[in-house]
Amino acid sequence: MNYDDFADLYDHQYDLYRDDLHFYGGLAERVGGHILEIGSGTGRVTAYLARRGVQVTGLEPSGGMIAYAQARATREHLTLNIVQGDVKTFRLEQKFALCIAPFNALMHLYTPNEQLQAIENIRAHLHPGGQLVFDLSVPRYGATNTVRHEGETFYEGGNRTDVFLVQRHDEVKQGIVTEYYADTTAEDGSLKRRHYTLTQRYYTRYEVEWLLRCGGFESPRVAGSFQGGPLDALSDVMVFQTRRKE
Repeated sequence: MNYDDFADLYDHQYDLYRDDLHFYGGLAERVGGHILEIGSGTGRVTAYLARRGVQVTGLEPSGGMIAYAQARATREHLTLNIVQGDVKTFRLEQKFALCIAPFNALMHLYTPNEQLQAIENIRAHLHPGGQLVFDLSVPRYGATNTVRHEGETFYEGGNRTDVFLVQRHDEVKQGIVTEYYADTTAEDGSLKRRHYTLTQRYYTRYEVEWLLRCGGFESPRVAGSFQGGPLDALSDVMVFQTRRKE
């Protein structure tokens, strides 16, 4: 999935998402040392950790997203260390005590081979006993093939941008394809539309547990919220915490 063409929209959409920040911030501070963040995007989590004094290396495949992250760093007078690379194949000399993959970063691994390759590569970058912590959305989707406005309206100068989406669900491949339509209305009433396609592969709980075991990790602790509550029918997120086996 290449985010280069809509890094600006992504940054607008999720800049104010805060649900996971205290969780990952507290975790990083407890572990201490240098941590690795998979899928650092436009630097939302990376910058938050850096502001708290955490030494963090971000990994991000999209050059466009990295450019937005560095612009954020400039605005906030931070220095962010972000490496461009693919989670399946990246190579760093350093090993880490903690690796995090916030906000569905692993949903861009579309096949079992890709998933196992990524998990094994992450493991290779952790110290023995090092932690891997990540979150994934619970696969609960609304009506497909229906245009929805998600309440996302952005203003820039005299322009107004409304974001609409249509989702298509492939239950056989466990895939969700989201078509985004960003409609920008100028002051003179003219309309410009931009279109982007986001393809994700969702997971079930026990699928992830087996993936981690096969990839050299301990059986994970699974929560249904960032506050540590149980995973149940009302949960929107699955939070996995595990360690590299010796």
